[in-house]
Amino acid sequence: MQKEPKKTGQTFIAQVSPENESIQEPTAQSCGIVIFGATGDLTQRKLIPALFHLFQGWLLPDRWYVLGVGRKKMTHEDFRTSVRKSLDGVSRMGQVPTAVWETFGKRFYYAPLSDIEKPKEYAQLGKDLVELEQVHKTGGNRIFYLATPPGLYSTIVHQLGMAGLSGQGQKRAGDHCKTEQKTKSSPKKKGSVRLIVEKPFGTDLESAQNLNQEIREVFGEEQLYRIDHYLGKEAVQNMLFLRYANAIFEPIWNRRYIDHIQITAAETLGIESRAGYYEEAGALRDMFQNHLLQLLCLVAMEAPSSFESERIRDEKVKVLRSVRPINLEQIDQCAIRGQYGKGLMDGVTVDDYRKEPGVAAHSKTETFAALKLHIDNWRWQGVPFYLRSGKRMAKKSTEIVIVFKEVPHLLFKPMIPGRLESNTLVLSVQPTEGIALTFQAKYPGPKFSVGRVTMDFNYSGAFHSASPDAYERLLVDCMAGDQMLFSRGDWIELSWKLLMPLLNHWKKTPAPCFPNYPSGSFGPKEADELLKRDGRAWRSP
Repeated sequence: MQKEPKKTGQTFIAQVSPENESIQEPTAQSCGIVIFGATGDLTQRKLIPALFHLFQGWLLPDRWYVLGVGRKKMTHEDFRTSVRKSLDGVSRMGQVPTAVWETFGKRFYYAPLSDIEKPKEYAQLGKDLVELEQVHKTGGNRIFYLATPPGLYSTIVHQLGMAGLSGQGQKRAGDHCKTEQKTKSSPKKKGSVRLIVEKPFGTDLESAQNLNQEIREVFGEEQLYRIDHYLGKEAVQNMLFLRYANAIFEPIWNRRYIDHIQITAAETLGIESRAGYYEEAGALRDMFQNHLLQLLCLVAMEAPSSFESERIRDEKVKVLRSVRPINLEQIDQCAIRGQYGKGLMDGVTVDDYRKEPGVAAHSKTETFAALKLHIDNWRWQGVPFYLRSGKRMAKKSTEIVIVFKEVPHLLFKPMIPGRLESNTLVLSVQPTEGIALTFQAKYPGPKFSVGRVTMDFNYSGAFHSASPDAYERLLVDCMAGDQMLFSRGDWIELSWKLLMPLLNHWKKTPAPCFPNYPSGSFGPKEADELLKRDGRAWRSP
């Protein structure tokens, strides 16, 4: 029997019921994790802490190991020393106790790869893996994680294929769909082989298509895990449960009751030391092509036939296929770009984007973008989706705002002059994770006076535990062979196809008078006018 929630003041504390505890998810399989770029920032700051927290939570399989691969010459012990240093800085335990470290650290090994284009180095890597698999009895299950600059993806994947490490056999040059026949001397490969590819996946439609093709020559689609860390966030995953586990929401999740939807991803940081990447990317490539369009698909998708990865990914692809192409003839009515200027951030004056180290003096790169999109299907016809993202914004916040239509007839005139504000449902992704429903209520007293009140659900307050880092969930899912929270190849290509006309248009046309919004604001005034023309306004996070 389900337990009743405890009530403390105005906060309901959720309790896990026995039914929820018995839900069975795919479990992580014994495996070796091979990380290319093992000494880089992503590995040290995200992947190693994620593995440690999974280890602490007993969520890793009994048999596993990590083989770090990098250009630096270093021994196993050198690598383990760097791993421990990274944990002491970010582990939830603070400094890792010696006893815990001895159990965890002995699973880490290192293999130098001085030249990523030399086949003999991958042959040696294969020998190292065979030895480690015998020691740790992982059954030949391998995960290759590309935590390197994107320009190295194709080379590494090609060499893995030529060395016979992809689980598909050695590929013939130019053969896109067949593997070479195994000779009698070639033993049949046992175990699963998976490949995790970090974003950005391509820089435009053509490069994404080429990368897909190059990887598929070596790995099958069922082996590919294109990572988008937003999909690993608890609040993002909860969107599916909010819609499909509660009877009160899905009946009103359509054009009849919803006026419009806003998706905001605001960052307070500038570009930090990433000028080389960001000058080529900009806000559209960095945030819209992946994160924001993923959120759009989750909030707009139809109910899948079952809670399976391919059924859910099918529905997300259908959403992108239904998004109306951006009208370049009325570009100012549906797309706004901006670039941050000098301003105040937490009381400190910061320079404009063009004065950041490594940025061109007359850069046209957008650090802010806002789009108005429409989904041409039965559910969403006529409902605009407003998306925005920018750097050096007034507040760090990622949220989805569902704005419902006004009441069709205001019963309380003339007691209540003017309009009642619309009901809103806010799905907060970061920095706090939660759900807030705002509606109208009467103030206590002898007179009719109305005000907005909010029912606010907060994950940490309700469940008394911090949400895990997104990489923790994504790593476990890959170990379990669950692709639900990873991008499929056709989704990647459709997302680029949607944005390419706008990217090409902005590249060819002069930029607005940049910078056009001060640091510490919520973007240029043109973004406010985008909604104002429709009689709407952005919600302030």
